[in-house]
Amino acid sequence: MPQYLLSIYQPDGGAPDADTMARIMAGLQRLNEELRVSGSWVFTGGLHAPGSATVVRADGMMTDGPYVEGKEHIGGIYVITAPDLDAALSWARKAADATTLPIEVRPFTDAPPF
Repeated sequence: MPQYLLSIYQPDGGAPDADTMARIMAGLQRLNEELRVSGSWVFTGGLHAPGSATVVRADGMMTDGPYVEGKEHIGGIYVITAPDLDAALSWARKAADATTLPIEVRPFTDAPPF
């Protein structure tokens, strides 16, 4: 079955207030459970702030911070399996509802067998 990357785009700045964050985390917990029960869950994870990034280049040069400066960054990812793009987009809509953030969906070119 094809695999898809769901990237969660998060605005720069501080975390939401505690009540909002609690609602988001509860929504993500429900989404994660639904993905697992459906057999679509492969992997998910949140990322530290972009300031924690290190960029490594082919010439050996390393720089601190994100590769691209911007007003938003990838705050977390999902790797899922889905029978087709429409199914992956359905999961992305659920992730957008849970996080209140935009979700980018991209298919992997060649998914390894699991």
